[in-house]
Parts: sequence; C-alpha cells; structure tokens
Amino acid sequence: MIRRVVLIGSGNVAENLVQALAETPDVELLQLYARNKVRGAEVAALAHCSYTANPAELDQRADLYLLSVSDRAVAEVADGLPIPEGAIVAHTAGSVPIDALMRYSRRAIFYPFQGFSAGRKADFSTIPLFLEADDPAVLEQLTEFARRLSCQVYEADSARRKKIHLAGVIANNFVNQLYAAATDLLSEVDLPYEVLKSLIHETAAKAIDAAHPALVQTGPAKRGDRATQEGHLALLNDKPELKAIYELISQQIWETSKKI
Repeated sequence: MIRRVVLIGSGNVAENLVQALAETPDVELLQLYARNKVRGAEVAALAHCSYTANPAELDQRADLYLLSVSDRAVAEVADGLPIPEGAIVAHTAGSVPIDALMRYSRRAIFYPFQGFSAGRKADFSTIPLFLEADDPAVLEQLTEFARRLSCQVYEADSARRKKIHLAGVIANNFVNQLYAAATDLLSEVDLPYEVLKSLIHETAAKAIDAAHPALVQTGPAKRGDRATQEGHLALLNDKPELKAIYELISQQIWETSKKI
C-alpha cells in the first residue's frame, strides 16, 4: 500500500496535488522537492509539508515519488534525483510516454485529466485519473492509491493517453480561446466579458447534463441558416484566422447535426 509520498515540482498541477495529498486519508506527504526555490516554498506551505531544492536532501523513505513537472523536464528531473531503488516513480504528464522513466524498474504514469490554474483549488475526488505501469504489481498499488483521491480511475497506455490529452486540449484550451475571442468581439461594441458568463454557464451545464454534447447543439450552423452565417463572416473580414475558424466549425456542426 502506498502511504508515503514525495511530490516533485511546483507548477499548477503540483499546487493542486500537494493539497489533495495532504487531505487524503492514509497518505503521508513527506516532502516537496522543486528547483524553483521561491515557488517551491510557496507550494509546500499550502500543505504544511517540508520542502527542499537540494537533490541531496531528497527524502529516501517514500513509497511513491510523483513527478509533477513540465513535459519536457520529466526525463531530466527524474534522472537527476537520487530516488531509492524499490520505490515507485510516476509522472503526471499526459503526453509523455512511460519510457521517459526508463532508468527506474518500478515506473508508472499518474495523469490527472484536468486543467489546473494557480490559486484555484480543484476537487480531486471528481477528476479522472489515468494510470499506466508496465509491472502489474505497480499498477495494482497505484490503482489503490488513486482510488483514495478520486472516484474515477482508469488504465491508459501511451496511445490511449495521447487521444485523451488531445480531447482535453480541444475541450479546455481551444474552448477557452474561443471565449477570449468572443470577449474581444464584445469589447468592440463596449460590452464587458460579464455579458458572456450566463451563456457560458448554461452551455456547459447543458453539455454536462446531455448524453452527448451534439444532442444539445444550437445555432445557425445546426439550422443550416446560411444568411446569418454569411452576415457573421462579413463581420470577420478583418480577422481572417477567426473567420477561418468560424467556417470550419460551422461546417463540422452542420455535418454532425445531419447524422443525428
């Protein structure tokens, strides 16, 4: 049973994980290690755990060393730490294969499927966790550990996780960018972002309640209202990138709607 954990990293994922681990029964968060001394100390303080930026001071008692660092830093950070033989080493990156931890015999992936922001505490009990390990015993231990944090725990190898990560980028990053573009359009007629919030809330709520988001799609593209779409496109003549996005998504909405 995984009880003692060292968390490695100080980014947004680490900030949320450190708080979740500190609140999880039967888990002792021994230490936070991070190369960024200022940020590392701030993140460790959220869970009232010890902190170090010195690899030589890495706590050697943990059952699990959880790397929550940027994708490009996973292999470098893992290879530079004196992690004891026999411990499980896992990273939280959605698009980095397990081979990035090739140095370790008990390696795994612990991927929380969520967008994290500094200063916003996520409820880990509702966050899907995707796990991978090439040792069945490690996977069993990690699964039991993950179920103490979340009610949604799944296995996902690298190929499956790439699709999951892509879905997350589209549903989170892309949609948020469209919110920003819509906000900029409103600012051109002297209206604040506040105007969009009720619409955003209702759109998300309907999609969550539906069996499939396509079932609650609305708007001129679904109706095949070309006159309205042409009017919108004319307003976007000075924004060619947004115009192209409008055309592509409208076409996809139309094609999808015809299949329902």
